Amino acid sequence: MAQELEELPLFPLNTVLFPYASVQLHVFEDRYREMIRNCLEFDRPFGIVLIRAGSEVDQHVDPYMVGTAVRIVQVVHTYDDGRMDIQVQGERRFRIRELDESHSYLVGRVEPVIEHAIEESDRAEELLSRAREEFEILIKRLFDRQEFSVQVVFPTDPVALSFTIANLLQMENLEKQRLLEATDTLERVEDLLPILETQILEARQPNYYRIGGSDVREWITPN
Repeated sequence: MAQELEELPLFPLNTVLFPYASVQLHVFEDRYREMIRNCLEFDRPFGIVLIRAGSEVDQHVDPYMVGTAVRIVQVVHTYDDGRMDIQVQGERRFRIRELDESHSYLVGRVEPVIEHAIEESDRAEELLSRAREEFEILIKRLFDRQEFSVQVVFPTDPVALSFTIANLLQMENLEKQRLLEATDTLERVEDLLPILETQILEARQPNYYRIGGSDVREWITPN
């Protein structure tokens, strides 16, 4: 029997959010305020999708078909005029099979994106080991200072590791979208390695900062 599709409210943006990543959103349009209120009331997730054509304020946009379902972690601030800042956490990927434009906001009928299982092999161990080593080098070059040192704590799950690395590297949205849509963990890691190497070299430049401490506070420990 075919898997039943899930109805998921959609928030089209000019950005890609990976699973396990956190981001703060400023919600100001009436339609998205309504969507967020419904999600808060019924403890429902919503989906962040990259805009393929159109803009964030257009009534009708063309989104990419793979996005990330997010959960609202907290309402950071509510303004007197009804605008709000919310913190969301990426949970899982989805693929849109149908779009419903009958509501004030876009709704997708979606199915899960399934990641291929990783078979134990020398190639798998080598790629994951290289990714950990080079990512640790990058983080230490960005954050190590004379007054403290940084210890990097990696996710144990290879899929989470690949998305954690992808989230913190500087890439164009189309490259991020391609990585989001990929279902082979090792291929994703293999694609990330040359980007890591390039950004390690760039991190040698003085005063070259890409990410803030708040982005990595859950998995780096200053000593």
